[in-house]
Amino acid sequence: MNWIDPLIDNYHQFVRNRTHIKIDQSSEWAVIHTPFLDMFNDGVEVYVKKSDGKIFLSDDGITLKNLELCGINFNRSNSRREILDKILLNYGIRKKDNELVVEATDKNFPQQKLNLLSAIIEINDLSILAKHTLSSVFREDVDAFLTEKGIIFTPWFIAKGSTGLEFTFDFLIAGRKEEIVVKVFSGLNKTNLASFLFSWEDVKETRQKISNKNLIGLAVVNDVEKAVKKEYLDAFSYKGTGVLPWSKRYDEQKTYLLEAV
Repeated sequence: MNWIDPLIDNYHQFVRNRTHIKIDQSSEWAVIHTPFLDMFNDGVEVYVKKSDGKIFLSDDGITLKNLELCGINFNRSNSRREILDKILLNYGIRKKDNELVVEATDKNFPQQKLNLLSAIIEINDLSILAKHTLSSVFREDVDAFLTEKGIIFTPWFIAKGSTGLEFTFDFLIAGRKEEIVVKVFSGLNKTNLASFLFSWEDVKETRQKISNKNLIGLAVVNDVEKAVKKEYLDAFSYKGTGVLPWSKRYDEQKTYLLEAV
């Protein structure tokens, strides 16, 4: 055991301890208060109701409403709407008016709740589109770089882990003997670091059994806009994953990380 393992355990306990539930007896809707933060640093909430054997999950329209407050209107921008639609499609989420919704059963509730939360968090990140000086989303920059390098990849790769949950990675690069799952970080912090390391560890063994290939994890981190703490970068190495700082993407000593043999 190394120093990162207790951090992962603490992360799981942190999420559980800061997840609170309140039930509205009049409407039968339950509100799950999560420790994840939206663009205004308020806790993300998931609304849940069970009816006729089905479980309905919703964000109550808050996610897109907050983006509208930031000046982002998806109805007036085809490019923004395409990005939104890709995120919703990737996580299997429907948009009902301005509400993000998904249906679940008792069996797949954990996965569907994770999908809705992941979609909410990723859509919240679209608040950066309100900055008119920003020409593209970082993930699109990475996509363009991989294309420029002639690297063949699969976008929005989904893999199931040993827990039975499915996790989404930004890209999969496949070779004859290896596969590389790539996660893109426009900003790195303790929360998304621990989340990536957990998902990587969860899918590794299962994916290797399916593909009969060695599975490699790689984080592409934007260190251009903001410096990244060395301890965060070291954590990837401790857990056996690679890390490519965006500032070193043309450095031959780093770009080999993108080559799957």
